[in-house]
Amino acid sequence: MSTRTSKIDQLKMVKAIVFDFDGVFTDNRVYVSQNGEEAVACDRSDGMGILMLRKVGVPMVIISTEKNPVVAVRGSKLQMDVLQGIDDKLPTLEKWASENDLTLDQLAFVGNDINDVECIEGVGLGVVVADAYPVAVAAADMRSARSPICGSLRIIREPLPVKLCKLFANVIDLVMIEFWVHRER
Repeated sequence: MSTRTSKIDQLKMVKAIVFDFDGVFTDNRVYVSQNGEEAVACDRSDGMGILMLRKVGVPMVIISTEKNPVVAVRGSKLQMDVLQGIDDKLPTLEKWASENDLTLDQLAFVGNDINDVECIEGVGLGVVVADAYPVAVAAADMRSARSPICGSLRIIREPLPVKLCKLFANVIDLVMIEFWVHRER
């Protein structure tokens, strides 16, 4: 995002949130059973955060490189669209934005690693989790206060009741300004 645009102006433009999965909804670890099945740990608090954002009409999607069914299962549980097995995320993000009548400037992207950098740089507001890899941190406009996002979605929405949020033109700017750590360029 251009330095001509302030963080508050960036936040005001955001109308939708796009998430990576591993390292954003998880702690970036994978558990492998003796049968070769993989599992990850997610924070149930994120479910309430997603629900609260959905109630105020914020479009959301998960775009993940990971092909493991656990991404789709968690996305389904959260009632979120999931696009997975995506090696080059930016074209997929652009297509999703277009299909939802959004511009890239109206999107926030939350990621944590090198394969997220193009999306972090390509949207209106690039956000990384607190323990994101340095290359992603360098590309981001903001950094979450917790890492991974696990539980943060609940924390960032909890103080503002849904009824109150409906009174404001853009809930996302209130959420992020109040509860996310701003990263200086």
